[in-house]
Amino acid sequence: MERKTFSQLPLGVSDFHKLRELEKIYVDKTGLLYELITTFEKVFLARPRRFGKSLLVSTFESLFKYGTRDFKGLAIEKLWKDKTYKVIRLDFSNLKDFSSEEEFSVLLDEYFEILMAQSEVTLPKDKNFGGFSSFIYWLGLQPSNSVVVLIDEYDAPLTVCMNNPELFDFVRKKLSRLYASFKNYEGVIRFLFLTGITKFNKTSIFSELNTLTDISLSPRYGSLLGYTHEEVVEYFKDYLNRSAKASDINSEQLLDKLVFQYDGFCFEETVSKKVFAPWSLLSFFAEPERGFKNYWFESGGRPYALLEYLKSHALRHPEEYGNLKSIALNELSSSSDIKTLSDVALLTQAGYLTLKNIVGTTAYVGYPNEEVKTSMAQLYTERLLAGRTVEQVGADNISYRLATENVEAIFHLLNKLFSSIDYQKYPIRDEASIRAFVQVFFSGAGLSPIVEHHNSKGRSDLEVKVGTRYWVFEFKVCKSTNGAKDLLNEAILQLQRKEYGLQEQEEQILRVALVFSLEKRKFTEFSQCD
Repeated sequence: MERKTFSQLPLGVSDFHKLRELEKIYVDKTGLLYELITTFEKVFLARPRRFGKSLLVSTFESLFKYGTRDFKGLAIEKLWKDKTYKVIRLDFSNLKDFSSEEEFSVLLDEYFEILMAQSEVTLPKDKNFGGFSSFIYWLGLQPSNSVVVLIDEYDAPLTVCMNNPELFDFVRKKLSRLYASFKNYEGVIRFLFLTGITKFNKTSIFSELNTLTDISLSPRYGSLLGYTHEEVVEYFKDYLNRSAKASDINSEQLLDKLVFQYDGFCFEETVSKKVFAPWSLLSFFAEPERGFKNYWFESGGRPYALLEYLKSHALRHPEEYGNLKSIALNELSSSSDIKTLSDVALLTQAGYLTLKNIVGTTAYVGYPNEEVKTSMAQLYTERLLAGRTVEQVGADNISYRLATENVEAIFHLLNKLFSSIDYQKYPIRDEASIRAFVQVFFSGAGLSPIVEHHNSKGRSDLEVKVGTRYWVFEFKVCKSTNGAKDLLNEAILQLQRKEYGLQEQEEQILRVALVFSLEKRKFTEFSQCD
């Protein structure tokens, strides 16, 4: 049987001209772009990684540079009457490889020299002051209303030095000359657009450019990036049907699963528009037979700003973020001071948390979906393991091992994990610590462990379903190896008397007693309870 040919997915394509030339699926947002361009002249938009910021910048570049060449059949084709412009596109993700003031200055000059050559910007030899200064000088020479400036990842060079105040201040001051020139020569600039993840204050963008409009929380542009539920149904119908067949469910059931796994991001103040993460959704559509995998953590879950922040700040247990966190709305809408930036604010900017409700001047944020919730557990696991992954400490395939291996193998698996924990930052003091860490390890593996699960006789420490197996764990902690046997017997007796897990209907119920020695920092005793 001949396989039906679908329009190609735009997975990994951030060049608008290439996307259109290859006839890949494009969710038409150009009507909204037209409204944006004709309403504002200087715009800032903050969004997490992998939400299509670079493609948006490329779309602006194509429109201003070539007119409607790449927009045949799109909403803006009949609306756009403007001329073409000189477009300067800056990608500051190229300005991250430095560790000193001198290195940054050299990198900045080299970048602008290459940019000017690529943009066919020339100056007389006696007016060539080095790449960065030459560009500012050139900008001041341009005719009125003749240049469009697009800056992608404006915050990239600043995040590199978040933990180095002196270098951060140097970079800030250096770049402030560029932003000041946009104000000084604003008559030259037809349109200015900047993207980033974090809105730093004192960077002169938001002080020098006091006419810059921040649309990051604007209800009108809440769905400018990401896919709405309606857009998914309209543009990806063939892929929905194919994926439903691959998943052995109908289209409605598939959509419900996709919403649970990849939807739920909200970026606007009315909290009424939710969008899917594009990268995750497209990755699923590309290989639906692999199931509902976590694509977000590797692609968007480690923004540089967050990783730098975590070098000097602790991360709370993922379950804490599972409960709605409150934050002043102006902390999200205003620029952030690097010295007082809160974990909730940065996690919201990074996409780990999203708007759930707004009451007065207070915003309430939480996980957008299951994929991000799992990603938070993975991020926390890396913090527990001093920056290493479970694979790097020899404890990979947790889910598979729980589904196939015996109790002794799981005992050794847990010891590999606990022996790798950074005890200085994350000390283990009691059963609650053990329970919390095991919960994180299992959650990071894509499982849904239940802590302190109630039955009519009490509460078990931790239970988790894996395939046809149902695991029940009872933990005890001893200060030394003395008394470990007695604690093991106590845990076994507790499992028996309380009948933990016996209410489940799974094919195989595995009830395990484990004793952790604070002295040896590992589990020293284990037993399976029949």
